[in-house]
Amino acid sequence: MKWPLLLLAATSLPAQVSITLDQPMPPPEWALLERELLRANSLAMDQFAARYLDERGYLLHTPRWGTLDGPDDAIEVFYNWTLVHAMGASGSVLRNYKRAYEGHLRQYGELRTTLTKLAENGAYYKEFITQSDFFHTGEGMRALMLLALSDPNDPLLTVRMKRFAGLYMNEDPEAPNYDPVHKIIKSLWTGSKGPMLRRATTYDWVGDPVPGSFHLLHGPHGRGKLVNLNSVYEKMLAHCADYLDSVGDHPLNLASTGLAFNAYILTGEKKYRDWILEYVGAWKQRTDSNGGNIPTNIGLDGKVGGEYGGRWYKGTYGWNFTIYDGEIEQIAHRNTFSAGSWPGFANALLVSGDPGFLSTLRKQMNNLYAQKKTVNGHDMLPQMYGDPRGHKETGREVWYHWTTNLHTNRLGEIYMWSGDAADFARVPKTDWFAFLDGKDPNYPVRALRQDLDFVRRKAKDLREDDTTPDTRLADYPMGLNPAAHNALANLTLGAYLSGNIWSLHARLRYFDPVRRRAGLPEDVAALIERISADSVTVTLVNINPVEPRDVILQAGAYAEHQFTAPHNARAITVHLAPGAGGRLTLAMKRYANQPTAAFPWDLLAR
Repeated sequence: MKWPLLLLAATSLPAQVSITLDQPMPPPEWALLERELLRANSLAMDQFAARYLDERGYLLHTPRWGTLDGPDDAIEVFYNWTLVHAMGASGSVLRNYKRAYEGHLRQYGELRTTLTKLAENGAYYKEFITQSDFFHTGEGMRALMLLALSDPNDPLLTVRMKRFAGLYMNEDPEAPNYDPVHKIIKSLWTGSKGPMLRRATTYDWVGDPVPGSFHLLHGPHGRGKLVNLNSVYEKMLAHCADYLDSVGDHPLNLASTGLAFNAYILTGEKKYRDWILEYVGAWKQRTDSNGGNIPTNIGLDGKVGGEYGGRWYKGTYGWNFTIYDGEIEQIAHRNTFSAGSWPGFANALLVSGDPGFLSTLRKQMNNLYAQKKTVNGHDMLPQMYGDPRGHKETGREVWYHWTTNLHTNRLGEIYMWSGDAADFARVPKTDWFAFLDGKDPNYPVRALRQDLDFVRRKAKDLREDDTTPDTRLADYPMGLNPAAHNALANLTLGAYLSGNIWSLHARLRYFDPVRRRAGLPEDVAALIERISADSVTVTLVNINPVEPRDVILQAGAYAEHQFTAPHNARAITVHLAPGAGGRLTLAMKRYANQPTAAFPWDLLAR
């Protein structure tokens, strides 16, 4: 399979491409709320960092190895900080995230385990997790995956992303995670120590017990209740008793393409793009040949269901992962078919512009919706496939476990990536999508007020938190993170972020040409009002009645799109007179350029 090489941008950003808006515009309520949300975010995030980070950048908690409250959770505490900074929050947000990340690597590098070898010499090796599944690795790397939006010229970021991508491209002989012959990642468990080619143990998942009582957020013992860890440790092990199958590829591994994507946008080296398309292309071919259902196990022989006699639906976190959870003492259904596949296929779309990747995701949704039924007036879809007893097989293969989860978030992503009116027709018209459909004009104000209320509540929680580091595990501070990103991402970027592992797809991004940084400049607010396959309509306003402001609008999160009118350019400078604003309809060709993390002025210099 071959993909077209998209336009490179050496000449696509004219030096003098600008628009002037000089008509007075009294600041709309949404504009004032945007600016206040950026300000409040910045203040609350500063307070969070002052409370929960020490002078070394260590998170003030009790470190442990494990997937329930381990290293991925400790850094996931800051999961949206780089995104919020890239949208215009203060420079202290970026500085505090970097301080937390560097401290995190040191803090968890000091961790030692005895019941699992995975962290016997630290949770990290070569600054990357030793071995874990990409459901958890991906969650922990969300902020790092978006750091290039804020600081693409950080040389350490480039070095790291090249090293991390190399772990999945067999550039490190100690980490042969990838099989280039069969085009698979060899295990659900991978990392800087290579693939796990054995069954996992419950200790690999849970880690060692630690003495003390903690405000536990998982299990049946009450959210946040102070519980002696040793008293529930056996229950924690029981939670993971059925999570032990590890060998073979899994769709969660598609999230690893975010590493190569970052290396590509930072360096432009073609090998990273080639690997993404090779690996995701193999998954696309296997999914298409499997009737459009994303397999949850690829054997070491490269065959669908190869570790389970051809049963494509088997495997940990698979379509048939119906287990008995000994921690909560009940049957649980835990299928993660979309968690890694959606961001992985989206990364392939970003570097190729090939809509065929969306066709595969669309077919998966079609297959689920073909099974839809209505129960007591509620539409329901099956969440699982295979033997409905899961952990006790009877040989039956059926769709089962119908719920009201209609995967509307995944339908929304498909539309945002395709721009296709037929995809939009399938998305329920509520909240932001209702606003884009012209049916909920009050949504921007309502959403911004909701996010401001979120910041207020979290700031209050910070002030009233009476826990201490010796009673907090890694997941506890996650519930105190005050950063609110959703309304800003929808309304300013035209971005829709779903799930726990992200790729950023946006219609627009903004840059401050005066301070030479990413994000909306001071006093500037933006509202994307309409989106179509080939255009975006945005209102810009300068709420400062005394001083003018300049803002650079970029087509796409990574300049992957191209404005075609009123100018043919990847980026346009808009000059806003004091107290002025206006509505712009910008025609664009989507996925016309190779994505890059470079700021617009750096592209000009090339």
